[in-house]
Amino acid sequence: MDRARELLSTIFGFDSFRPGQEEIVSAVCAGRNVLAIMPTGGGKSLCFQLPALCRDGLTVVISPLIALMRDQVRALREEGVAAGALTSGNTEDETSEVFAALDRGDLKLLYMAPERLASGGTINLLRRAGVSLIAVDEAHCVSQWGHDFRPDYLRIGELRRTLGVPLAAFTATADAETREEIAARLFDGVAPETFLRGFDRPNIHLAFAVKDSPRTQILDFAAARRGQAGIVYCGTRAKTEALSQALRTDRHSACHYHGGMEAQARRDVEERFQREDGLIVVATVAFGMGVDKPDIRWVAHADLPKSIEAYYQEIGRAGRDGAAAETLTLYGPDDIRLRRSQIDEGLAPSDRKAADHARLNALLGLAEALTCRRQKLLRYFGETPDPCGNCDICDTPAQTFDGTEAVRKALSAILRTGESFGAGHLIDILTGTTTDKVRQRGHDKLPTFGVGSEFDRRGWQAVLRQMMGLDLIRPDPERHGALRMTEAARPILRDEEKIDLRRDSVEAARRRPAPKTMVGEEDAPLLSALKAKRRALAEAGRVPAYVIFPDRTLVEMAERRPQTLDDMAGISGVGAKKLERYGAMFLGVITGEAAVETHPARRKLAGSSAGSVYDRLLEVQADLTRGETGTDKPITCSAAQLAKVAASRPRDLGAIETLLGDRRTERFGQAFLDVLHGA
Repeated sequence: MDRARELLSTIFGFDSFRPGQEEIVSAVCAGRNVLAIMPTGGGKSLCFQLPALCRDGLTVVISPLIALMRDQVRALREEGVAAGALTSGNTEDETSEVFAALDRGDLKLLYMAPERLASGGTINLLRRAGVSLIAVDEAHCVSQWGHDFRPDYLRIGELRRTLGVPLAAFTATADAETREEIAARLFDGVAPETFLRGFDRPNIHLAFAVKDSPRTQILDFAAARRGQAGIVYCGTRAKTEALSQALRTDRHSACHYHGGMEAQARRDVEERFQREDGLIVVATVAFGMGVDKPDIRWVAHADLPKSIEAYYQEIGRAGRDGAAAETLTLYGPDDIRLRRSQIDEGLAPSDRKAADHARLNALLGLAEALTCRRQKLLRYFGETPDPCGNCDICDTPAQTFDGTEAVRKALSAILRTGESFGAGHLIDILTGTTTDKVRQRGHDKLPTFGVGSEFDRRGWQAVLRQMMGLDLIRPDPERHGALRMTEAARPILRDEEKIDLRRDSVEAARRRPAPKTMVGEEDAPLLSALKAKRRALAEAGRVPAYVIFPDRTLVEMAERRPQTLDDMAGISGVGAKKLERYGAMFLGVITGEAAVETHPARRKLAGSSAGSVYDRLLEVQADLTRGETGTDKPITCSAAQLAKVAASRPRDLGAIETLLGDRRTERFGQAFLDVLHGA
């Protein structure tokens, strides 16, 4: 692991691992089969990129989306790592370049989509390339129970067996059922070494609100966060276009994205989002796993997601840099009907549909939570957290009431109608609404007809919605969505248990105040200047801004204000390659002075003790250039020679002579030894 720690610092610019990373990196470096479940933003990619550099041979990375692969390859190349991708988005020249690098044995990481494994020549290509490790990103895509099943992921297990190499699988979203299927499909049922590093993203504020003029709610939420990068997820393509136009009318920089757009138009949006500060993308879930931007400050759902897994992954695109981020999810009866119909109209078998309805119930339970949302979310994934203090319910506790009697009335109506009807008909019965359907079936004669006068129609919708969220009732896929009672409801029906419900308000969602700024008031202008420099470099290099430096690195620069390259080398995220490429430019912004040209040999020593030794040697050389008397013929050492002396620290004149030769040793040798001994 010494090699891994060295590369962590010199290549990636980090002084230490994030929680959970070191154990995973150690296992992957050792060649063990690994399944790692880590929260989005927890540094999953480093857990296969770093072992790829430590191990001999090529690491092939199976990843689901072109945008994700291209971003990671660009970022690695910025760090000086030999990486390439074979994707359908490559130009002919790009593909030829990758093949040539493979033939030369130059690449350390090769990214490809699982669909490429269907090509007969891919296996032979990977055999010849000397693959020593397979890494699988977004491994939940292998599962029928995961929210993003990709059939081509099923070929990865065969690839592992054929190449006879270890496999490391990574995902941020996998419940116990999904983890079991990953093990079965990728590891032939033999459990890999599993790391469950928690699902918590404590920096993300969670909030839900019942829809009430949803366009206004989204516009208000965005207005309170003006200038911050965000994503708005919508359920339909038409809504993405309408809402993005509304945001532009409200003076936001916004664009839309959906699967019906031309491929080039989608790429243009992806590139804008990665390069522009403060852009809002209004999108369907087609805009998703390819997003690797660390400084997204908020994610809003204009419509309810389809499951907790989908919700967790989508909000996880916010705050990947660890700084504060916010979310808002709107929901209403129409959302639930849409999600139910999507399940029921699918081609999955009945047991799969029933499981999907249960998953949607779990999401409704999160939306209608009575206590801390983070507790409820993490319990779904098998964790037992304390209240978070960073959700809307922890901010303002929900108002509750004893809903036992209302729930019993609803359950009675369900049972007395043979568990054969949906919510609309049941509400007609409870509210005493005489429709043709009610009359024809004689349901106006039931004891439960009209017993629910305490709520109007909207109130009963809220009660039934909360009952589904508590998994007391479920739609039956085989009976066209008719509500049926679960075992969990029987104690309430028998009056053996009480239950509280949340008062479902139709008031406009209360606005949360804008989050705290990323830096103090005195540092804000400098941070803006650093961002402007970053954007200029990003546009010139046609790379995303965060590839130059992520927000958290610029914040640290603004707060610590390094004055030298050695100081700059101590900033988190400034590795040796980036220090050499960008250090002087950003230093010039901070100090307000033109960047002083530093010899490359000296730049390579920045941040190390050898750097200060080099500077002292340079001073001594200046004093002795014409000898002790100041009248001798001038002699100097090259910057490379001084760097070698500073780095290797020879102990005697003989060792110095090996580096500098006899004439320079005669002039500088003893003085250089004095410097080295003093250091």
